Order: sequence, then C-alpha cells, then structure tokens
Amino acid sequence: MARTPSSRPRKPNAHPTTDKMQAWENIKKLRAEADALDDPKPNAQTVTGVEFAGDPFVYDFDYNVLDARGSAAPPAWQPHRPDLPEKFEGGKRFELVSDYQPAGDQPAAIEALCEAAQEGDKDQVLLGVTGSGKTFTMAQVINRLQRPALILAHNKTLAAQLYGEFKNFFPNNAVEYFVSYYDYYQPEAYVPRTDTYIEKESNINEQIDRMRHAATRAILERDDVIIISSVSCIYGIGSVESYSSMTFVLKPGDRADPQTVTRDLVALQYKRNDIYFARGNFRLRGDALDIFPAHYEDRAWRVLFFGDEVEAIHEFDPLTGKKTADLEAIKVYANSHHTTPRPTLSQAIEKIKAEAKARVEWFEQNGLLIEGQRLKQRTDFDLEMLLATGSCAGIENYSRYLSGRNPGEPPPTMFEYIPDNALVFVDESHVTIPQIGGMFRGDYSRKKTLSDYGFRLPSCMDNRPLRFEEWDAMRPQTISVSATPGPWEMNQTGGVFVEQVIRPTGLIDPPVEIRPVTGQGFTQVDDCIAESRNTIAAGGRVLVTTLTKKMAEDLSEYMHEQGLKVRYMHSDIDTVERIEIIRDLRLGNFDILIGINLLREGLDIPECQLVCILDADKEGFLRSETSLVQTIGRAARNVDGRVILYADSITGSMKRAIDETDRRRAKQVAWNEANCITPQSIRSNIHDILNSPYGKEGVTIGLGADSDATANVKGKGRAKGKAEVLPEAGAPGHNFKTALADLEKRMRAAAADLEFEEAARLRDEIKRLERLELGM
Repeated sequence: MARTPSSRPRKPNAHPTTDKMQAWENIKKLRAEADALDDPKPNAQTVTGVEFAGDPFVYDFDYNVLDARGSAAPPAWQPHRPDLPEKFEGGKRFELVSDYQPAGDQPAAIEALCEAAQEGDKDQVLLGVTGSGKTFTMAQVINRLQRPALILAHNKTLAAQLYGEFKNFFPNNAVEYFVSYYDYYQPEAYVPRTDTYIEKESNINEQIDRMRHAATRAILERDDVIIISSVSCIYGIGSVESYSSMTFVLKPGDRADPQTVTRDLVALQYKRNDIYFARGNFRLRGDALDIFPAHYEDRAWRVLFFGDEVEAIHEFDPLTGKKTADLEAIKVYANSHHTTPRPTLSQAIEKIKAEAKARVEWFEQNGLLIEGQRLKQRTDFDLEMLLATGSCAGIENYSRYLSGRNPGEPPPTMFEYIPDNALVFVDESHVTIPQIGGMFRGDYSRKKTLSDYGFRLPSCMDNRPLRFEEWDAMRPQTISVSATPGPWEMNQTGGVFVEQVIRPTGLIDPPVEIRPVTGQGFTQVDDCIAESRNTIAAGGRVLVTTLTKKMAEDLSEYMHEQGLKVRYMHSDIDTVERIEIIRDLRLGNFDILIGINLLREGLDIPECQLVCILDADKEGFLRSETSLVQTIGRAARNVDGRVILYADSITGSMKRAIDETDRRRAKQVAWNEANCITPQSIRSNIHDILNSPYGKEGVTIGLGADSDATANVKGKGRAKGKAEVLPEAGAPGHNFKTALADLEKRMRAAAADLEFEEAARLRDEIKRLERLELGM
C-alpha cells in the first residue's frame, strides 16, 4: 500500500562535494537511502524516451543505465559545446581608453596574468588589495589578450559598479550586463505541512531584460564583448541552437514580402501594435515596417518595401521618428530566450503529453487522485497555450524537452554562449565561488516538492542552476580576483597567486585602532558618534557596521536624534535603492552609512575616512578574518582613512586581520619611501554609479523652474549627452525646505494643467526626499 504524501519521511541530507568520484558515491548512497524509505516501486516505465521509476518521491534520470556502467567509476559527463553561428559583426578589436597607465604592482601583475593565460593555465588568482586597481588590471589583460570576457560578481550592486567602470574603459566595444531581470521574485512553491500553494509572482525589469538580450546577441555576433554578470549566468536560458536559428537577415535588394516578414516576427514572439510602439513590438504602415528590436532601448529599424523587394533599411529614433542612419543589413533575434522552432516545439509537446499521461496514471494507481487531477489540469492548460501561442507561463519548466536534453543533464546557460577562447574573471571570488556552489540544492528541494504533489512534472527539476562540478567543467580559463582569496581557488592553483599590494596612488592600508566596547562612563556608540562628528567636520564620510538589522535601524534612529545625517543599508533594501544610497552618501546628502554585511566587497567610496566596526570581538561569519579584512579595506581609498575596532578582547580573527593589514602596510610604506611617492586619495567620478543599468529605471527630478523634470524618465534616454550636475544650494542635503517647497509648487502646477502623471512623479519624489531626511 502506497504512503500518503503527508506521511512520507523527510528526504536525506545532501552531500555537496567537488570531487567527482565522491559525488558519484554520494549519488548512489542517496538513492539507496531513498529506496529504503519507500515501499517497493513498480518496474520502471519508459515513455517516448522519458524514464522514471514510477515513484514521485525518488524521481531522477535513469539510474539503471548509469549503474550498468559499473560502480568503479562515475559516468563521464561531457559539457555540451554547441557550434556557435558565424559572427555577423566580428573582427573588431578591443580599444582601452584611459588617462592612466599601469603603476605600482599593476605592470607586473598584468604581465604575469597574460603570460600564464597564453601558456594555457586553466586557473589563476589575483590577490589585489582594496584600491589597488584590480578592475584596471582586468581591463588591461582583456585589451592585451584581445579575448572576450565574462566577469562574475556576487551581487547586482557590485555588478552595476563594474558595468559602469568597464563602459568607461571600453566605450567603443560591447560591454554588456547580464543579471536576473526580476525586481521582485516570489518563486512557485508548495508547503505540504500547511497545504499552502504559493503561486509564482514576479516583476520583470524591462531595462535589465533588454540588456540580457543585448548580451546574448553581442556574444554571438561580435568578438569585442565583455559581459558583466551575477550568478544568473548559471541558470537556464534558451539553447544556443534555438536562439541562433530563430533569426532572419534583411538587406536592401532582398526579395521579401511584408506579410511574410510580419509572420516571421510573430514566430519570434514579437507583437504587432500600431499605436504603442515599444521594445519587442512592430508596426506595418503601408510599405513601411517598423521593428523595435529586443536589445535596443532608444533605436528602432524601419524597413521600406517596394512591392515584394526590400528597398531600404533605416535606423531611427522611436520617440521623435528622426532617421539616424542607413543600414546595409539587419539581423533580427527572438524577443524571448525561450523561443523554439515549431518542429522542435511539436516534438516537445508530444513528449510532455507522454510524461504527463504516465505520471497521472501512476498517481491514480497509488490512490493519489487529487495530485493526478491537479497535474492533468495544469499540464493540459500549458499544452494548449504552447500549441496556440508557442509559449506559456512557466515555459522554462519544460526546458528539457525544448532544448532536447537528456534527463539529469544541465539546462542551457550563458556558459554555452561564450566561446572557448573567452576569459572568466571571478570578482571577489571568496564570496562568488561559494555562492555558485550553493545555488543548486535549494532550487532542487523546492521543485522536488512541486513534483511530488502534482503541481509540476518531474522534468521541471531539470530547469535548474548548474551544479558546482558542472560549472567547473564548463568554464574556460579563469582568473579569480580577491583581496582575500578562498580555499578553493587557492587549491586550484596550488597556492600560487599574483599579488597586487602596491597601489598606483601610493595609498597605504589604514591604521587600525582597538577600543573597548564600554569604558569610563561611555559606550562604543558614544565614542562612534564623537569620532563621526570629527570626521564629518573634516569633510569625510563614515561607515559603521553592526551585527543585526535591528541594531542598524535603532542606531540610525538614535544618531538621527543626535542631529547626524545617517541612513542604514541591509538586505531588506532593494537593489536600486542600495545604489541610490551609495550615490547619495558620496554626494553628501548624508554623512554616515550603517550596514551589516553589505559594506564590504567592491564598494567604491573614496570619500570614506572612518570605518567603525562595532562588537568586533564577536567571533563568527560577520567578524571573521575575511570579513574584517574586507571591511577594513573600505577606508583604504582615502589618504586620511582609519579604522576603529570596538572590542573587549582580541580574537584570533582580529589578530590575523590586523597582522595582514600591518604586513601590507609595511610593504606599501617601504615602496613609497624607495620611490619618493606621496600618497593621494583615489578619485572616482560619481557618474560611474549614476550611469549604472539601474539609473535609467527611476525618475530624476530637477530642482528649479527651468529644470527638465523628465530628463531621466524610464525609457526616454534623453539625458545621455548632459553633464552630471552636482547638488548646489537648494538641493537636498543643503537647503531641504527650499527644495521641498519648489517640488510641491511644481506638483500643484502640473495638477492644475491636468498633467497628472507629472504631478504623480513629483509627489513620489517629495515622499522619497522626506523619507531620506528622516533617515528611513
């Protein structure tokens, strides 16, 4: 008699490892443990190439075939390397644009990295201290080797910062951005204990979606490509074969009927809309066909026909309609990464039907009627949508069939798009590499539950992030970049690394001072406030790190009551707002930023003169050696930078972090003395952050009657040629009441003129500024 789902014991714990032999033994062990938990299973069923063991709780690929290979060795999994299409715009070289030349340790590091890459070394480590110009070193390596690059960052904030820096270094090349396009994402899930189904809910950022399309198109069409990515690159997207085949080329003189071209566009998931012309749409007016490509923001194509012949192709501004260029040819890519050719889609539908039929039969045979009925209804609806439109909600859950993969194989990812000669830079590798290793297991657990209870077919589990060993096998030559490299990357290189300790500016690591948490009538908070006042009076900024969100919020409120301009930043703050917070700190809209674990890797805040680490003697992840070294480094970009650790005792992590800082400091001082160098603070333009991919998503409201309130309205793109205006008198942070009164006056004027959208934008900006002033 089959168990009911509610009585099923919990599944065994995972055994993550990077050793392939051990991983295979763990797979067999997990299967044996799972088999022992369940009743004897019926014979495995085979349905049009889909094999599963009949038990919804122990679904996976065909273990019988794998076991037949023998237990002495694991199966030899080979990464999928599809043939990439011929490049449509290939042959262009990288052109590095910079006012600076390599200095300090940079020349030796660049030479060593390039030499090792040319010799074919699979792994390298660049140990570069904060502010030593690691990004510039990466840019120099890319320029010298003339090879496309994928740069991995561990969060969107750092990725956006890197994107801005590389756009400045390579203004004439394709620098693209590939991160998750969700502003908000609640994944589909089911909680058996409370019988709660959580429907997938998401808010897609159209700007990031466009940039993802631009990235995949660029890597297939050009040689001079740099892609800045988060771990989103190890998640499934459409296969290279389908994405590159679902294209068509138009040239002046081609024989093409307008109606045929529009049908081709519909097959690529473009939508016809003669009124609202936006990205991913097209319109046909007489003999003129306008196409708004999926990868463009402020440019579109106009194809002029003369009968059934293409007469001319223009590029134009979709806002003004003004022609900007004549084009010799265009290549149109699909409006979705999951677009599939009709023959492949038809085959996939048949396989989905077969798996659904067999799965429903199994549920019914084992008395799980609700699960069987649920699965049948959901799958039938998806199949109807696929037949009618070629797509459906949650189409990624059928990626195994759409991409033609075998059960258990990884889905197509960005690593199948990049060529074999590409370079991978893992920025802040001590955080990014563990993050890659942790993605798979949580995703598997959630989808396993959905499959067990009839919400999804078992094949949904093949729509997943790469396992760590799969990523390791698929990646090309890799350079791990960090001030504190982790054990995995150091083990890969046998402990060999390229050191970049001497900064081009001559800056030395900040002095570190230890002060007691409580003393003679004062606490660490009182001392921190006093030191902050002195630093602010000298024109500097302050970073404070705490151990909990609650303490960060309470400390912000207390400092605000003391008359200080302060804000906090932790994981509850969304990505766009984090970038705005860092920008406002640098602009001087407030002086103190309080955080927990986000004030670490990669933050470029040269104005920071003081870092206060509260409760530094509380040993743990937030006060480990790596965390302390990274946090101390935030003050290393300013010549007057210093760090205060508040602790009643010196922990092992504190001692090792201080010793490493002193070692680097001694080496830097000796270099400066030997070369007669006077340290200078790092200079970084604030527009590096303002020009991030997220900067165009909000609204920048100008101050004053003559300002252009719609300069940066989402999708307008009108502010490209304008110089960045820093706050002057009357701007937030200087004369708040005057600025607020001006905005309110303009809001009322806009409402009186019936310009309600403009009035609403101004109202939202007033609310944002009020929250900013309150430190919220």
